[in-house]
Amino acid sequence: MDFVSILSSDGRNLDTAVAPAYFADLNLDQVVRAIVGPKASYSLSPFFYTPLQTVGAVRFRQAIMQDVEQPDILAALNDFASQMRSVRVHLHGSEEASQAPAKRAWFLDAAGFYCGALQGLARALSEATITSTGLQEFRDYMAQHVDSLWFQDFHAELLRLRTELASVRYCLFIRGSAVTVRKYVGEVDYAVEVVDTFERFRQGDVKDYTVQFPEGLGMNHIEGQIATFVAKLYPELFTRLENFYQQYQNFMEPAIERFDREVQFYVAYVDYMTQFKKAGLTFCYPAVSHERQNVQATAAFDVALARKLIREGQSITCNDFHLKDPERVFVVSGPNQGGKTTFARMFGQLHYLASLGCPVPGRDAQLSLFDQIFTHFEREEHVEDLVGKLQDDLMRVRDILERATSNSIILLNEIFSSTSLEDAEFLAKQVLETIRHRGSLCVVVTFIDDLASLGGDVVSLVGTVLPNRPEVRTYQIVRRPADGLAYVLALAAKYHLTKDQLKERILS
Repeated sequence: MDFVSILSSDGRNLDTAVAPAYFADLNLDQVVRAIVGPKASYSLSPFFYTPLQTVGAVRFRQAIMQDVEQPDILAALNDFASQMRSVRVHLHGSEEASQAPAKRAWFLDAAGFYCGALQGLARALSEATITSTGLQEFRDYMAQHVDSLWFQDFHAELLRLRTELASVRYCLFIRGSAVTVRKYVGEVDYAVEVVDTFERFRQGDVKDYTVQFPEGLGMNHIEGQIATFVAKLYPELFTRLENFYQQYQNFMEPAIERFDREVQFYVAYVDYMTQFKKAGLTFCYPAVSHERQNVQATAAFDVALARKLIREGQSITCNDFHLKDPERVFVVSGPNQGGKTTFARMFGQLHYLASLGCPVPGRDAQLSLFDQIFTHFEREEHVEDLVGKLQDDLMRVRDILERATSNSIILLNEIFSSTSLEDAEFLAKQVLETIRHRGSLCVVVTFIDDLASLGGDVVSLVGTVLPNRPEVRTYQIVRRPADGLAYVLALAAKYHLTKDQLKERILS
């Protein structure tokens, strides 16, 4: 049977993908670097640059990820990966070695690790409870491959060669610069006699001065010559070794090489989630849909920020949100530095990770499968720019509105902040009306409270502060009507500057 891929059922090439334009705005560049960093040799980044376009493809990956999360399967995959790394190291050693005997020795070891990797994984998968179609298909493919006549012949000849090579013994006669190599015919092993002789003088434990030569040193020119002479002493055996190399030099099955790399997409993400789970945070497998539906998440968080806070030993604030059809737009207002931008990033991160078929940060979630994500986050101005900030905002927003569809996600963060409040409100309302007409899913972070009162499909979210300490942000984003005065009044009360407080002070 043929095996295609555990990332996509159509086997398309994902290696040409590049990071989407919105990655930096959503801190997804940091997220992907953290995920793939420990697996750098696999070049996994392109796999995280291609969101899936169908619900079926998302569910295909979700099912595999759930299987990979099982401890026995994860352990088997890690063991397989370790052995496959040894295969690649020894094949590289075979290519780099200068003497033919060394080349074949490296190759034989590579073949041994390969057989062990395949047999071990096939056995582990056959004993595991696998529910995903992707891993079931690979399990069946692996079982068939390991049971194939080709693999059985390959493995049997490998074992015979290793056994016979291990039994090869020879003697060296060294006189000056002359070295003679001949077969061993029962000569005394003087090394044993020397050790036995000096054993009687041993007093307690002594330091071991034995030198362990690293595997990668290979043979020097003298050792290479000796190995060449040994090969001449056993011509039949070494001819079989050469024939083995010629017959099986391309023993690596392409489908297995592909699996070896692709499965690290899942393993890397499972490893990434571990740090959050240890901190008491949860991940879930979201329900996804192309249809207009309720969008919600419980106990969600920004993974890039959470990772930083965990390392600093700080607590993480989780947030809930929900949009009930026909609601499509969140308008987020409240005090500065209160978590509004973090909420917008979190919203985008959740949808993007869901589109990869990955678990998302939160206790449960229901999310939309998008065609595109558009972001407008504030950019730093530079003196060499040929346009002003307002003009740049207008050009970027126009580009978004021209390309967005009803299946798009739009995240706008403090747009038109460079102009007057009156102009900013007018422009923002025009933009928001276009987005509402388009039907896109949208989060608008704004200092303009009136945007939250447009009604209909627009929902107001507010960043909160402690009632008795308004200078302290809770980083909780709650669903309630916007009221910029609430924060002002709280500050006024804190500093005894309300109307009543001022009157009392004047009269007193």
